[in-house]
Amino acid sequence: MKYFQYINGELFIEGVAISKIASEIGTPFYCYSSTKIESEYKDFSDAFSKINSTICYSVKANSNLSVIRTLSNLGAGADVVSGGELLRALKGGVSPQKIVFSGVGKTDQELEMAIESDILQINAESLSELSRLNIIAEKYNKIPKVGIRVNPDVEAGSHDKISTGRKEDKFGIDWENVGEIFVANKNFKNIKLVGLAIHIGSQLQSLSPFEEAFKRLEELLTTLMSENHKIETIDLGGGLGIDYSQDLVLKISEYSKLVTKYFGNYDCNIIFEPGRRIVGNAGILIAQVICIKPGIEKQFVVLDAAMNDLLRPSLYGAIHEIIPITNNGPKSPKVLADIVGPICETGDIFATGIKLTNISEGDLVAINSAGAYGAVMSSFYNSRPLIAEVMVKDNNFEIIRKKLDISSLLNYESMPNWIKT
Repeated sequence: MKYFQYINGELFIEGVAISKIASEIGTPFYCYSSTKIESEYKDFSDAFSKINSTICYSVKANSNLSVIRTLSNLGAGADVVSGGELLRALKGGVSPQKIVFSGVGKTDQELEMAIESDILQINAESLSELSRLNIIAEKYNKIPKVGIRVNPDVEAGSHDKISTGRKEDKFGIDWENVGEIFVANKNFKNIKLVGLAIHIGSQLQSLSPFEEAFKRLEELLTTLMSENHKIETIDLGGGLGIDYSQDLVLKISEYSKLVTKYFGNYDCNIIFEPGRRIVGNAGILIAQVICIKPGIEKQFVVLDAAMNDLLRPSLYGAIHEIIPITNNGPKSPKVLADIVGPICETGDIFATGIKLTNISEGDLVAINSAGAYGAVMSSFYNSRPLIAEVMVKDNNFEIIRKKLDISSLLNYESMPNWIKT
């Protein structure tokens, strides 16, 4: 099935014309294919059907409740990194025994929430966190299961800001020191160390970083087991990249072979935390061309969407393919252009130096591969309201997050009594 395709020159998502949605709710808005999300999850799940595994969808990629519920209905767990995400996962129907809580700076309140919820595992990232967790668990008279996030000191080969497994990164415990943590565990009577966890980065396009990390993790695993430490879980994190625009994409089958090679013979529950891989290519951002502004060397195509709606291009220099909603009619000469937003920042750019045809003021465009790290990273910058999110299934669509108007934002603010009003 083609989830995004032109029919008679008009872009459809599943069986719904984008123009129909735009005419009813206005632009900009995010739009997700429910069937594409389901398909990506099933492909991932099927690849590991022969090993003992738990697939915990990484909620930070797209935390909309409808997305979480779609996946939990298929049996997915959740990887969460905040108390808010934990509450979202639970409300989205995820079983507590399929929830892993990661993150380098969990507060006492968040640890309390995790303990009270009886989740599958808390991934600790420092000795300090273990100490606090031990004290908190005693108050609740519970013994939570804990994994140690290992920093394997591996260069992931992705963008510097989304690499998380190098020794200079803030995440995890240096792999050479993990053994000492397990020895120190005898002082922690209220927690149970059950596993090892890694996550070396995001948007990986090569198996080499995974293999280097897996080698170090297996070496650590065999050492701990030889010292009679019982390891129940091996959390391999996420990181598999997607195709943003002619990117190299790792096959799930090849990744599965690598996982089986290193960990297939261990009697452990293998935990995976895919996020971008599941939802990234299932979503698009729809925007309208406000104006086309001629420049000396190129034109500027100004959209009604901006960096507060999709931050990735400004933050990471990320490249998203941008296509017109209609592609019928004779082709006009190609025009060199930057596609930008209306925000008062030079960095409010979606694409630079691309060649466009048949683009006019008032046209609709789709910014592709925006299902991950799009809506979740949006903000009210320039006092712009958060835009709507829409989900499509077959021939139907529903608004799954309504547009938040500026009055909602102003209602959160107040003035001290010394300011005259």
